Formats: sequence, C-alpha cells, structure tokens
Amino acid sequence: MKSSALEELLGQDYKKISKKIEKFIYAYISKSSAKGLVIGLSGGLDSSVVLKLSVNALGRSNVLGLVMPSDTTPREDTSHAIDLAKELRIRYHIIDIYPLIQKFEEILPEDKEARGNLMARIRMCLLYYYAAINGYIVAGTSDKSEVQIGYFSKFGDGAADIMPIAGLYKTQVRALAQYLGIPSAIVQKKSSPRLWESHLAEEEIGMDYEMIDQILHLLVDKKIKLKDVTRKLEVSAKHVSKVNDMIEKSLHKRRPAAIVSL
Repeated sequence: MKSSALEELLGQDYKKISKKIEKFIYAYISKSSAKGLVIGLSGGLDSSVVLKLSVNALGRSNVLGLVMPSDTTPREDTSHAIDLAKELRIRYHIIDIYPLIQKFEEILPEDKEARGNLMARIRMCLLYYYAAINGYIVAGTSDKSEVQIGYFSKFGDGAADIMPIAGLYKTQVRALAQYLGIPSAIVQKKSSPRLWESHLAEEEIGMDYEMIDQILHLLVDKKIKLKDVTRKLEVSAKHVSKVNDMIEKSLHKRRPAAIVSL
C-alpha cells in the first residue's frame, strides 16, 4: 500500500510535465545559440528519459548520444543504450573508456571509490569534447533524488549545462518513463552508476528510492522537522537522519566553489 506522501509524489500529470521539460530544453538551446545537445547514454532510466525528452524537444538530428562503457559495465546496459538510440534514430558513438582508465591506473594509487569518480569525470570530459566540436551543450541526467543526497560525482555526472530531470525525484522519473514509452527493461532496471562490479545505488545508500523520495519530499519540499517526518511516514528515525545527513554533507556539491571575500 502506498503512503499518502508517495501517492502525492507520483500522482502527477506526466503529459504536462513532459511538455514543460521539452519546452525548457528547446528554449535553453535557442537562447544559448547551440546547435543541439549531447547526452551520455548508460542504458539506465535517467539517461533514457532525458534522451527521449530531448528528441521530442529538438528532433533526432540535433541530439548526439555517447555510449561509454568500461570494464564494469554490463553488456545489457550497453545493449539497452544502443537499442534506444537506434529506436529514436539519433546519431551515437560508442567509446570504450577502459583504455583511458588503464592509463591513469599506471600512475595512480588504487582506490575503488576514487576510481569510480574518475570514470564519471572521464565520461564528462568526453561529453564536453564532443559538445565543443559540434557546437552543442551537455545535457545532465541526474534526478532530484540524486542531486539532493549528493549521489553523483562532483565534476563528473554532476557537471552539465542543462539538467532536464533534476526537478523530479527518482520515483517520478520512473513514472514519467512509463508515460514516455521507454522500454520496460529499462524502466524496471535497478538504478546504478556501475562504477564497480555489482554496484547498485539502493544497496550502497542502504534504502530504496520509494523511502528516500518520501523523506526528501517532506524534508526538502515541505520543510518538515525530522521527528515529524519519522512520525508522519512511520519510518525509522535512523533512516530520516541518514537522508538528512546526506543532504547536509553534500551541500558543497550543489554550490559553486568558495571564493574568499577581499
């Protein structure tokens, strides 16, 4: 049974939302004098939704996709990304980033999380390279859940010129994907940045997005106090505190670099 908070989150007019985002994309591209946009295609939920919205807004000829698998990318993800690119008939390139990672590993100390962030930043470098040579801008694929708890790599997948779905929580993006007709294999897939073997977002965070989104909705949107969120959602105070801690500890990711006042 869905809670009232989750029902409120999901009970949206997704036709209206999709049209609003598409107009936002079109207007931003027009004002920036860019010729189009480039998107990193992971075969996951968020990038697939951003791709479909971008094609709807700009037409397939003005959207470029980069599929950038590494040694930790499941073949299924790459196949899903390519299949959707073909279905929408956009131009796309497949770039294996593992050789680049290997070059870095020749001179860097071993660290799993740092390596994962490096992968995200290599991908963003490639996106900006292709944006530069095509006169495009880079579309980010982070959603509101990821942005608010800081579940992204700073200057990696968190770097972009435009963030079309950053106003929607993960559960809402999933519902929007269903409205847009994104293949069910992608819609139902467990979210993961695939930065290391068997990497799943909800396992790393320690709770599912249904719970995360409800807590975020009350803390961020409704400005409700922690103890009242716990009571209203009938969830563990430990979970509410954890989400709040993630919000606070990731503030630096959502703010520009600090500059001393002279």
